[in-house]
Amino acid sequence: MEGIKQGFLPLVALLALVAGLMIGDVVEGATVVPRNRLVRQYYKKTNSCRSAEAFVKHQVKLFWQHDKSVTPKLLRLLYSDCMVTIVLDAYCPGVVSCADILQLATRDAVAMAGGPSYIVLTGRKDGMSSKASSVDLPSPYISEAKARQYFEERGLDVQDLTTLLGAHSMGKARCRYVRDRLYNFQGSGRADPIMDASKVEELRKQCPETYKPGEHEAQVFLDKESEYSFSNSYYQNILAKKAVLRIDQNFLYGNETFELSQQFGDSANEGLEDFKKAFAFSMARLGNYKVLVGSQGEIRKNCHFTNSKY
Repeated sequence: MEGIKQGFLPLVALLALVAGLMIGDVVEGATVVPRNRLVRQYYKKTNSCRSAEAFVKHQVKLFWQHDKSVTPKLLRLLYSDCMVTIVLDAYCPGVVSCADILQLATRDAVAMAGGPSYIVLTGRKDGMSSKASSVDLPSPYISEAKARQYFEERGLDVQDLTTLLGAHSMGKARCRYVRDRLYNFQGSGRADPIMDASKVEELRKQCPETYKPGEHEAQVFLDKESEYSFSNSYYQNILAKKAVLRIDQNFLYGNETFELSQQFGDSANEGLEDFKKAFAFSMARLGNYKVLVGSQGEIRKNCHFTNSKY
C-alpha cells in the first residue's frame, strides 16, 4: 500500500463528524473531533463528480452481493485493482481521490455488514510519496500499554483504541500472527496460559506448528462467531479469554480497556448499540489524522503511483 501516512488511513474508513453527535452520556472518553476543511458531499457541492458517493456505494453493494467476505477484503480489493478509481475516471477523470474512495467504500462495507451508517466528510488529497515503509499499523503482539501509546501518538485515546480494534469482529488473520500463542508463548514451549484451553485446541487444528513442503499457510477468523458481520462478540471473546490476537486479549490488562470491553460486550442490546456509537465517533477522529486538503497532495491518476511516476 502506498502513501498511508500522507493520504490514506491505517485502519478502516472515516466515520463522519455527525456520527459523534450520537454519543450521549453512555460512552465516556474521547469528546473532541479535530476540525479540518473536509466537507459533506464535497464532489456534489463542487459539481466536480456529483454521483461519486452513489457510485461507490453501488460498487460496494455489488461486491457484497457476490461475496460476504468483502468487508475485511474491501480495502485490498479496491486498492489492488483500483476498480472504483478506474470506473470513476471514465466520467470523472482526475477528480475523485483514492483516499476519499477508500473512505466511502469502507463506510458502506461496514454498513452492509450491519455496522453503523454515517456521513463521510470528503475533499481529501492523496499523498505525494509511495513507500512500503509508510504503512503505519500496530503490531499484533504489542502490550496494552504499547498499544495505548501508539494511539496516543496519533491523537487518539484509550476509548479509540478499544473501539477501533473492534473492527476485528470481521475478517481473518494468518496463522503466523497467532502461532506463538499456541505453541511457544514467550519462549515457554507452551500455549499462552491466558488463552482458553478449548480455543487453543480449536486454533491448533487450523494452524499446525509446522507446515509440510508446498503447504499453504492457513487463516483463522478473528471472531468465529461473527465471521463477516459487525457485532460485539469480539468483546465477549476477550472476556472469555478466547481472543485470537494478543493485542486484543491484552485488553484484559488495562482498567479502562477492560471496562470498555465489558460495556461493549454486554449481551443485552445496549452493549452492541454502545459499541456502534463509539465506533462511529472514534472513526471520525481517526479520519482526521494527517488529512491532506487544498493545495496539499494531489489526486492520483492511479492509486498505485504518484502522478509524477505514472
